[in-house]
Amino acid sequence: MSEPRVLFVTSNRIGDCVISSGVIREIGRQLPGARITVACGRPPAPLFRSAPGVERVIILDKKKFAGHWFDLWKQVWRTRWDMVIDIRGSALAFQLRAKSRKVYHRGWETGLPKVEMVSRMMGAERTLDPELFLDDRARGEAAAVIDPQLATAPGPILALAPIAHQPGKSWPADRWGALVERLKAEPRFDGWRFMLVGGPGDHPPAAPALAAAGGRGIDFVGKGDILASAAAIDRAALFVGNDSGLMHVAAAAGRPTLGLFGPTEWWLYGPWGPKTRTVASNETRGEFAPIEALTVDHVFDAVLGLHDAFIGSGTPVKP
Repeated sequence: MSEPRVLFVTSNRIGDCVISSGVIREIGRQLPGARITVACGRPPAPLFRSAPGVERVIILDKKKFAGHWFDLWKQVWRTRWDMVIDIRGSALAFQLRAKSRKVYHRGWETGLPKVEMVSRMMGAERTLDPELFLDDRARGEAAAVIDPQLATAPGPILALAPIAHQPGKSWPADRWGALVERLKAEPRFDGWRFMLVGGPGDHPPAAPALAAAGGRGIDFVGKGDILASAAAIDRAALFVGNDSGLMHVAAAAGRPTLGLFGPTEWWLYGPWGPKTRTVASNETRGEFAPIEALTVDHVFDAVLGLHDAFIGSGTPVKP
């Protein structure tokens, strides 16, 4: 018998792709030896290039009048799929020949984190923890930027991601600069390096923090694709960032992660994992405030709490 064929339609957003990344391993458990085709947006596509069982990644660029769905249909309709999994809940999943279908439905959302909802959709026996599939190419691209910096001034790395591409999710750029100034003066962070991470268009929001970091800064903004950024974050001892795809990447990498939240559901979309924390402009569940209400003092105290919980309050960790 030939290997099972599986189509996994996931998000055009990095964060949602990371949240649902546990599906890859679950496919292998349910259908051993499965040959997986992933369809996703262009920015998150590198996340799947080295994922186990994935033989093809189809980039789903949005088009007018939902033309991207027609483009995808043309590439997949001839295959008799053993399983079609659709995180986006599209009609496409019902237009293909498939032995089984697992299609996400927004109506299921009753307050559980999306990681748990995806796990239920898959009928998994346990929660499908997000996972990164780093490869040598990504690690090499990260090392090419980071290693020369650490050679001249070694130190543990605090990764910072002052970027979010949805309105209301970005803590003001000048406050990131003020936060770095406070951390530089904090004895817990003596000798630490401050690494800014982001995509090619994220230089403006990262600029104040990079300027504040000065010679202790590492610029990883626009230095590679999302998997290279993930490999860079994997080199960090701690991560602090807005509610964004990079926040979910850091949590999936197992880095102690602090996510900053404004008027969005931190209890649903916060970073997933045992080493994660959130700080919100309004920390009463179900109530919201603009992210601008989140003060530098509040975030600074939360960063110290993250450090003390996972690094310790004594001597800083070695690089």
